Amino acid sequence: MAGRSIACKMRIGITILYPLELAENGGLHYLCNSNYVLNQTLSNMVIGIDVGISTTKIVGITGERDIVRPLRIKADDPVTSLYGAFGKFLHTNGIALADVSRVMITGVGAGYIKDNIYGKPTTIVDEFIADGLGARFDADLERMIVVSMGTGTSIVLCDGKDIRRLGGLALGGGTLVGLARIMLKTSDIRQILELARHGDLANIDVTVGEISPLPVSRLAPTATASLFGNATADAKPEDIALGLIWTVLQTIGSATILSSLGTGIADYVMIGNLSLLPQCKQLFPILEKMFDVRFFIPPHSEFATAIGAALSFNER
Repeated sequence: MAGRSIACKMRIGITILYPLELAENGGLHYLCNSNYVLNQTLSNMVIGIDVGISTTKIVGITGERDIVRPLRIKADDPVTSLYGAFGKFLHTNGIALADVSRVMITGVGAGYIKDNIYGKPTTIVDEFIADGLGARFDADLERMIVVSMGTGTSIVLCDGKDIRRLGGLALGGGTLVGLARIMLKTSDIRQILELARHGDLANIDVTVGEISPLPVSRLAPTATASLFGNATADAKPEDIALGLIWTVLQTIGSATILSSLGTGIADYVMIGNLSLLPQCKQLFPILEKMFDVRFFIPPHSEFATAIGAALSFNER
C-alpha cells in the first residue's frame, strides 16, 4: 500500500497498532483518541455494512478514503438490524441520505437483503474478500493471514490482490458465550470478562512443566499441554471464565499458525469482536515467541469486514 504506515506501540511480543494524530495509512487519516476523521465534505460516501448473526456493523468511507465513525447494533433479525444500523449511523454522524452514493453489504445476513437500501445502489460483497480488503487497509500489510473471529472463525490468505479463504473453525464468540451459558449461567460477555479478571489458569489448564521434568522441544514449561486438564468439579467461576476465553483464543491462534504452513506468511491480522478481548494481549505474545510469528490487532479490528465491504467498490 502507498503511504506511511501508522505509528505503533509495542506490547511485549504482540504488535497493537495505534493511530497518532493525523498519521496516514494509505490515504486513511486518524485522529488521536477518536481514531476517525470527519471530512468537511461527506458527499459521495460508500457505506459498508457487515450483517452478522448477532450484530450488524456499519462504516462509511468518503471519497478521500477517510473512515466515518462506525457503529454496531444488535437486533433479533438481520433485516431489522441492518436498517436500524443504517438509520442510526446517518443520524449519529449527521449525514444526509443524499451524501450516500452506494451501499456494500457483506456477512452471513446479507442474503436476506433483496432490494436496494433506501433506494441506493446496493451490492453484496463476498465476506472473505471484505475480510482481506479491510484488514489490508487497516493493518497496512500486503501479505498476511487474516483471522476473522466472530461467532465462528474464518481464516483468509491475503497476498496482494490474491485474497482467498484458507479454512475456518466452528469455534469463536458463539462457542465462548454458549459454554459460559452452560457453565457459568450467563451469556453476558461483560460479566464473563469480569469473572475472568480474577481467574487463575493454573487451576484449569495443565502445563508442559507439570507433566515433564525435562524440556520438550521448543516448548516452555509454562506452555499449555491440556486445556481444562486441571479443572475440578468444584472449579471457581472465575477460573472457568478465564479458562473458556483462553481455550477459544488459543485454539484459534494455534489453528491459524497451522493453516499458514506452506504459505511463507508469518504475519497474522486478527479482526472481529474477539480481537477486543484483553486476553489477546496476553496469549498471542506467547504464541509469537513459541512459533516465531507475528500477531497484529489493527485499530479498527472490530469493523474491518465492514470497512473491506465499503472499499471493495473501488477494487472492482
